[in-house]
Amino acid sequence: MPVAASLGAGLLLGLVGPVAEKWDSPFCVAVSIVFSSGWPWACYAFMVGRSRRSKIESALLASLGLAIGVVTYYVFKDINPTIPAGMEEATSVPAGMEPDTSGQSQILLWGAAAFVFGAPVGLMGNVARTPGVGGLLFRLVVPLTAFFEATQRLSVEADSEGTVFALTWNVTRVAACVAAVALIGHTVWSWRVRHGRVDGPPEAAEPVRRP
Repeated sequence: MPVAASLGAGLLLGLVGPVAEKWDSPFCVAVSIVFSSGWPWACYAFMVGRSRRSKIESALLASLGLAIGVVTYYVFKDINPTIPAGMEEATSVPAGMEPDTSGQSQILLWGAAAFVFGAPVGLMGNVARTPGVGGLLFRLVVPLTAFFEATQRLSVEADSEGTVFALTWNVTRVAACVAAVALIGHTVWSWRVRHGRVDGPPEAAEPVRRP
């Protein structure tokens, strides 16, 4: 994957959540919920690392792409704030209601976190290129992260967030399990095929020639 494509994907990652938040359809709400959570960002860093041959490039590009995504996410939300249902956009800001610098603090906080945690996740993606059982644990990082986050969100927030929220995270949890099973199955199948080729079929005994 070219460097520009990796960084461009980080920018798009930061736009998907807040853009989908602008529509009230259940599908857009679900997309906003997913891309405003953590596991798609971990998936992005992982895939960037997996696409690079160099471990150093994997770590640096994953961190930089995540940082670009975070900045894009909060800048877009600040420029295009979501207006709650039943309210109209005001042409002037009333006294005492001026926007604060919370968006800037969020950019600094989450941008630094993305840059720090993006490197190890990108490195895991690079190591996941190792074929067979050796790279399996690293290939399971994203499904396990998605399953863990979905379980936590359902146990803490499902009762107060509504049906779409619960359905979104239940589907995420099922999809994570299916992905994990598929990765394990593919690894086992590849291992058996590879060892079958190495062992090879037994050679037929040469017939005994009689004088």
